[in-house]
Amino acid sequence: MKTYLGIDVGSVTTKVVALDEKYSVIDSLYLRTRGRPLQVVQDGLREISQRLPQDIEITAVGTTGSGRYLAGTIVGADVIKNEITAHAVAASHFVPGVQTIIEIGGQDSKIIVLREGVAVDFGMNTVCAAGTGAFLDQQAARLGIDIASVGPLALESKTPVRIAGRCTVFAESDMIHKQQMGHRVEDILFGLCQAMARNYLNNVGLGREVRERVVFQGGVAFNKGMIRAFEEALNLPVHVPPHHEVMGAIGAAMLARETVARTKRATQFKGFGISELNYRTSSFECHHCTNRCEIVQVTVNKQLAARWGGRCERWETTEMAQPAPIVAEQPNCMTCA
Repeated sequence: MKTYLGIDVGSVTTKVVALDEKYSVIDSLYLRTRGRPLQVVQDGLREISQRLPQDIEITAVGTTGSGRYLAGTIVGADVIKNEITAHAVAASHFVPGVQTIIEIGGQDSKIIVLREGVAVDFGMNTVCAAGTGAFLDQQAARLGIDIASVGPLALESKTPVRIAGRCTVFAESDMIHKQQMGHRVEDILFGLCQAMARNYLNNVGLGREVRERVVFQGGVAFNKGMIRAFEEALNLPVHVPPHHEVMGAIGAAMLARETVARTKRATQFKGFGISELNYRTSSFECHHCTNRCEIVQVTVNKQLAARWGGRCERWETTEMAQPAPIVAEQPNCMTCA
């Protein structure tokens, strides 16, 4: 059975997905990155290889997320794509007619505007994590509540309180103040959900027209309180697709299949045995021009496997035995001659 792998390496979570030829999810993993993306990718491959049927054949692999280059080097990716493209492709497949994607992850959030199936605009949070999953995690832990219970509790709110949500510090101080005033926990939690929705729309979504259909993706979409808060703020229904927490990985797998089919070349996947290899990452600063790019390099058993990170291609290398994966973004540095 032909199978396609997608890997989404984020700052907080790493997602691994296996798709069949109809883009149905055979299996998926949702793992904590824990600041060790390389090890978690290897652990994820080892675990999913044990869970997949024996008769599968991996015919394409794609990577996305903030750690997409590292993951692509480790696994032998056929395509390396940014999160915007991966999420847009997956959402369009599972929710035909989607025009707005709300995606909130562990430490970042983004909005993607689609028109006629094409991503025409996007926005991301750049300076603050007030509207992300990590902040929600932190506040749930401070209240002594399991993160999975936040949504159901928030839905029990009858008189939500207004929380100042434009800053993590002010939001936390405001929540403490509301607790001291005697407000119920569920009213504070739904007030926090409303504050996060307002913060998202006023910052990430600023200046962008939100049209139906609206799709909510990412791990925060598990929180039913956030779904209700967005629906109230937008006065529109918000759709949460199946497998919403791994949509980036699904999109990467779909793009990998399309790339392999278009280029008519065999997959570069190195096999599940790579989970046992000894990888090491390091970095150095290039002094060839004034850009001072930080170059990341990966070695396997002390042998150079790949380098990336420059604005030009001076240091871009991959293993000599492998063609370079197709990368979505490769801006040229005009100052490097």
